[in-house]
Amino acid sequence: MTANGAKLSRMNAFYNLIDPWLGLGAQPKDLTFLQISLRGIIVFLATLAMIRMGHKRSLARKTAFDAVLIVILASVLSRAINGSSAFFATIGGSVVIVLVHRLFAFIAYHSHWFGCLLKGRPEVIVEDGNLILATMRRNHISEHDLEEDLRLDAEMEDASKVKVARVERSGDISFIKKE
Repeated sequence: MTANGAKLSRMNAFYNLIDPWLGLGAQPKDLTFLQISLRGIIVFLATLAMIRMGHKRSLARKTAFDAVLIVILASVLSRAINGSSAFFATIGGSVVIVLVHRLFAFIAYHSHWFGCLLKGRPEVIVEDGNLILATMRRNHISEHDLEEDLRLDAEMEDASKVKVARVERSGDISFIKKE
């Protein structure tokens, strides 16, 4: 037997060993509770590994760039659990998505232009106590929204005491108080 033949034989033996447990060849409607549960456990562990590989910032930040990763991963990996896509190919494709996210994050770190393209830019909505209504309107932030964030985040009641407030790339509002 050739080296390739031996390798193929081992792969077939591995497939035959795990197929009854994971239902790799089964139609989605034929998967058992145990098979779906085991698939879920494997996908959970694989997702933890992918998130660690992708970096902690994927979950810590709330930029659209990072949210897209989470939404796509959830959508793609759910198909591995419910059997509507090939199990290992789906996990492999998810790894590629995480690697592309990491590559784009690396490029964004080194290129301000690319970072702004992916993540957006912060915008000033209060300057020296004056509301910049056009920017607030463009970001769909009402005066009531601003007042709420002032109370909750800056522990202030009055925007006139704000040196600058920005809508950050994450959508959060940051405040710098006047001295």
